[in-house]
Amino acid sequence: MLLNTLPGIRILNQCIGINDAVLYPPMADNIGIGWPKSRYVAYLPIFKTVLGMKKSKEKIVANLANFAYDPYNYTFLRQLNVLELFLDCITEPNEKLVEFGIGGICNSCVDPANASIVTQCGGISLIIQCLSSPVRNTVNYAIGALYYLCNASNKGEILKPEVVDVIRRYAAAGAVSVSFSNLAQAFLDTHIDRHSDV
Repeated sequence: MLLNTLPGIRILNQCIGINDAVLYPPMADNIGIGWPKSRYVAYLPIFKTVLGMKKSKEKIVANLANFAYDPYNYTFLRQLNVLELFLDCITEPNEKLVEFGIGGICNSCVDPANASIVTQCGGISLIIQCLSSPVRNTVNYAIGALYYLCNASNKGEILKPEVVDVIRRYAAAGAVSVSFSNLAQAFLDTHIDRHSDV
């Protein structure tokens, strides 16, 4: 189980802000060897306590979203069900959690295995809802995630006329936000203009 491995525990500890040097004395000969489950379980109460605090929850999800940039972490994030956590965050009333959740999805769905999990868990409709967020980063991440998720098996769900219309409006809004405009135009160039039937 990943949570018993050094990389898994390090990811979890970094998310809650626990320094590796405090938890792990130098053990060069043990690097990469899994830690006993009892050691991990001993730190779970700390994690659960931190999760109960709003700012800490935001920090944890933000750190996990940053981990989602690195392909090395993709397997760990899948095994820890972090993609599902990101999807849960999108449904929260807290705009910061929504922003960090969709950011994590955008960062991780470049990988086909991650994209498949997001799609199978009903993530496309949740991502589409993020297009109407008042938070610019949330909208950018949503457009980016849809860009990577759109393929032959789900284009009917993503390329609905109302979704394409919203993305076209973002593409035309260069004076308001260049990032919206450029990202939306890249989406249209890749997924719409090549397939003029939409």
